[in-house]
Amino acid sequence: MTTTDPSDGAAWIDISVPLEPGIATFPGDPTYNIDLPVAIAAGQICNISRLDMGAHTGTHLDAPSHFIDGAAGTESIPLDACIGPAWVVDATGLRGTIGAAELAGLEIPANETRLLFKTPNSELWNQPGFSNAFIGLGDDAARLLVERGVRLVGADYLSIATFGNPAPTHVALLRAGVVILEGLDLRAVGPGPVDLLCLPLRLVGSDGVPARALVRPRSGSGA
Repeated sequence: MTTTDPSDGAAWIDISVPLEPGIATFPGDPTYNIDLPVAIAAGQICNISRLDMGAHTGTHLDAPSHFIDGAAGTESIPLDACIGPAWVVDATGLRGTIGAAELAGLEIPANETRLLFKTPNSELWNQPGFSNAFIGLGDDAARLLVERGVRLVGADYLSIATFGNPAPTHVALLRAGVVILEGLDLRAVGPGPVDLLCLPLRLVGSDGVPARALVRPRSGSGA
């Protein structure tokens, strides 16, 4: 889905995944359900839907409390980290865990503080259900990003870390105040400079929060 900003004609690309029945969810997480307890067809004056889902369903942000007991909830996520210049990292040629060595081999300008990793994971959205074959960042790569001063890291599947051992990567980022954005669909986005617009719901006390995320070619970048 794309929409055009009338101020400059640049097209925004929606990189959020649709919330709909059958959406892939992490094993053990609540599944997504929507029903209609108040319905015009049942004689009511309007329709009112009810949603039942986990806070880490679809495109979402992680709060520190997701992996650090007693830490701050989603109300602590800084909005200014979620809006502004970003860099889509071309990691489509990698497989397995992205460690510090692999990270060092990727094109990431030193001044970029919002990184969206485009990996082979993006193609997993083409298949139904959940796949544990996604790749992610190792904790050594996470620590390197912290050292670089990165403020936001985005992943094109349901976890920033690889399947099976997610805690070290999450803790390294969240303890340092790095915002984690997961569940992105980057199939329609090329690597390089973009503007990011990501707004979470104003949800208080949760360990995760649904978000709508969009990007567009950065003005003057030629991307």
